[in-house]
Amino acid sequence: MTEQLKMGGGKNGGPVECLGMTFPNDDARREHFLKLLAEKLKEPEFRAQEGFPQGSDDAILAMSDPPYYTACPNPWFREFVDHYGKPYEPDQEYSREPMAIDVSVGKTDPIYKAHSYHTKVPHLAIVPSILHFTEPGDIVLDGFSGSGMTGVAAQWCGAATPTYRHQVEMEWKRAGMAPPKWGARRAVLNDLSPAATFIGANYNLPFNIHEFELAGKKLLADVWRDIGWMYETNDPKTKKSCRIEYTVWSEVFTCPECTGEINFIDEALDEKRNKVQSEFDCPHCSSSLNKSKLERVYTEELDPATGGNWRHVKYIPTLISYIIDGKRKIKHVDDDDLSLIRKIEDLPYPKDIPTKRFPIEEMYHGSRIDPKGYSSIHHFFMRRAAHAAAKLWSQASSCPDARMRNALLFFVEQAIQGLTILNRHHVIGKANVNQWLNGVYYIPSLHEETAYWRILEGKLKRLVAALSVKFSRLGSASATTGSATNLALSDNSIDYVFTDPPFGENIFYADLNFQLEAWHGVVTSASNEAIIDKFKGKGLLEYQHLMHQAFAEYYRVLKPGRWMTVVFSNSRASVWNSIQVALQQAGFVVAEVNSLDKVNGSFRQITSTTAVKQDLVISAYKPNGGLEKRLSERGAAPESAWDFVQTHLRQLPVTKGKSGILEMVVERDPRRIYDRMVAWFVRHDFPVPLSTEEFLDGLRSRFTERDGMIFLSEQVAEYDRKRARATQAPQMELFVSDERSAIDWLTDFLRKRPSTYQEVHPEFTTQVGAGWKKHEEKPELSALLEDNFLRFDGNGDVPSQIHSYLSTNFKDLRGLEKEDPRLKAKAKDRWYVPDPNKAKDLEQKRERSLLKEFEAYKTANKRQLKESRLEVLRAGFKTAWAAKDYKTIIGIAEKLPDATLQEDEKLLLWYDQALTRTEADA
Repeated sequence: MTEQLKMGGGKNGGPVECLGMTFPNDDARREHFLKLLAEKLKEPEFRAQEGFPQGSDDAILAMSDPPYYTACPNPWFREFVDHYGKPYEPDQEYSREPMAIDVSVGKTDPIYKAHSYHTKVPHLAIVPSILHFTEPGDIVLDGFSGSGMTGVAAQWCGAATPTYRHQVEMEWKRAGMAPPKWGARRAVLNDLSPAATFIGANYNLPFNIHEFELAGKKLLADVWRDIGWMYETNDPKTKKSCRIEYTVWSEVFTCPECTGEINFIDEALDEKRNKVQSEFDCPHCSSSLNKSKLERVYTEELDPATGGNWRHVKYIPTLISYIIDGKRKIKHVDDDDLSLIRKIEDLPYPKDIPTKRFPIEEMYHGSRIDPKGYSSIHHFFMRRAAHAAAKLWSQASSCPDARMRNALLFFVEQAIQGLTILNRHHVIGKANVNQWLNGVYYIPSLHEETAYWRILEGKLKRLVAALSVKFSRLGSASATTGSATNLALSDNSIDYVFTDPPFGENIFYADLNFQLEAWHGVVTSASNEAIIDKFKGKGLLEYQHLMHQAFAEYYRVLKPGRWMTVVFSNSRASVWNSIQVALQQAGFVVAEVNSLDKVNGSFRQITSTTAVKQDLVISAYKPNGGLEKRLSERGAAPESAWDFVQTHLRQLPVTKGKSGILEMVVERDPRRIYDRMVAWFVRHDFPVPLSTEEFLDGLRSRFTERDGMIFLSEQVAEYDRKRARATQAPQMELFVSDERSAIDWLTDFLRKRPSTYQEVHPEFTTQVGAGWKKHEEKPELSALLEDNFLRFDGNGDVPSQIHSYLSTNFKDLRGLEKEDPRLKAKAKDRWYVPDPNKAKDLEQKRERSLLKEFEAYKTANKRQLKESRLEVLRAGFKTAWAAKDYKTIIGIAEKLPDATLQEDEKLLLWYDQALTRTEADA
């Protein structure tokens, strides 16, 4: 990321170009835009934007480097894209298939590890996707950019090492793909969190790495000169003054039996095994204890920053690790060490440390920290650590060069969390730097107060090595701080979207970033955060609506016919369904969903909600303008449905496979295609023009079917060619969790093996097990067979479906005619899958039955609908939607258990759209 601007006259190089303007040097560029930003910050309407962070003008200006990065909504975000991007041209030829990425790739790469963040996809996992979907110079957007890895990946496409390029090219060649077009892409990055965008900006905006290395060394030397004495101890044997690596502080408890005080580490640590024991004896009364039995001891003192009363759990310093003659040694804290600690405590409290109070009442983890007495930022630092953190931040902030100042703060940030009381002590003598518990505020009983130099000296070397990659000059990335629901970009201006959105209630980003943002003085506007958080009054529906708005913005700015990749990870099916519905509501069409098997390093396509426990990679596209135009002209006509299918099939991969084994392309399954078509019409507020069986019948007559998948005529030859070379045919992986999937399983089973009830029953029973949805009625097998399949009663010729199975699998029945008595006897009472014409009649009969049952649901109460049939609800909601009877959909939905609605993508889509239409009509 070295500075590539030509160095010329002036302190910061020669002339620079920025958004079509030329400045004498980069300082002049920055000064010009900072002045404009300062003026914007005075405008009330500018500050009223969604997602505008909480912070003073001076704090926002100090973090920003406009027009490339602002710690608030970036006034030049749109101008950046319009200036450097290419306008949308409807006639431009563009065609891509979906592409899965391995989100575990690159997690050991030095760039990835250069600065930690709660969750992030490594840039090396994103690069192949950007290469596949874009051309050099294209604009890539990430609206939930976090630490900016999408921007790094976009630039890496032009800065990759020869070894990496060769590796990618060989992988693509083996997959039958053309070589990638190397060359940097431009990135536009947005995140709600100022902490995140500051990290992302420093990853993506160039700076002089040599000057940074010198400045970093000077910073560490200056801090040691001022407070190095605080990190000195004497070796007990030689009495030599030594450098402290860390001090272990142990929480103090009392014994519930004798009330004697217990130093936790003294009693619980087994020094021989170097392990904290789960059970130990009280040193006073010998009672057998474990941590859950102990009672906390609290101490009261004057708050060193505010002067008020401060009651918190009691810690005492116990062990010290230090360096002598190049070796690490451990000792118990002695009188000299205690004297040093008291001397530090007598010093005036550092004025540069923030004292902002945590929003405890609105924090999921507030109950973890407040009862222990840690409610403000400064409470999290032992006194020596407070001096170190304040001195580091002050020293970095005083750097006169603006770009270098932010680079140094980017460096110092990485010591802040490690200096807090959150840093845990594990085992003696090991490197326990940055050992806080990820994703939570957890205050341990054993705190390792690590010396700042131990955290930062090695980090400086690693940063210099990692960030020495020669990325592009200024103008390759732009970053903004605000809500993804309100991106200040032109319509149809973005070439590709790669995004890693919040995962429901997995990570509470605003809460976790609060600590670091308090140091900058600019804090996330948490009201706009797309999460599920009961403490902020945000449930699943609020999360879904925010995600819908964000995806709608993605849809608006993405060029028609272009792609979006969404990386998603959540263990709850309801959250996964919310994401799918939000995508479809926004207008995207999902072309592929893959899950990453981290154990085997392979992908498998999603066939049910049971797979959401893995990382998912969603490929979705924005339909081209021609399809939208034709739909508006034709309306809800069957031709519109077939037009959609024709377009959709072109976007799907023809084959998927690995090591000679073909996989099912799940999106080519006829029923999945039908679901996508339905969502398309619902999103455009049109009734669905075809019933399920009309659609499936028409699909088979208009398109080609292979191995249960649908293809365009021009795609079949490629599939057949690869199928001929495969070791086995692709197999659909079916998970039975509700009535619809049970019917699908029976269809697959009976198509291969027409069977009697007695033969089907034991197989079916094993499928309908623990995975069945809680609020879904379990149907009787006999009812499912009667409503969806045909049974040969022994009269007339044996149906061809049964004849084919029997003559193939029973030697004594081979060559017999369909009317042969022996064949008829064997075929009698076997259930089989009807041919399309009879299936249509069955479907109509079944739908009438479902709608009749739905009528009863209208008058049922909540208790009566504690269990229901999804197929009844789906049929009823679909019919009500066609009649624009939104009131019925909403009324029944409100009677259902939350899980029934939230864990079914189809019901959720009808319901959410009904709410939207009702609100629009109000």
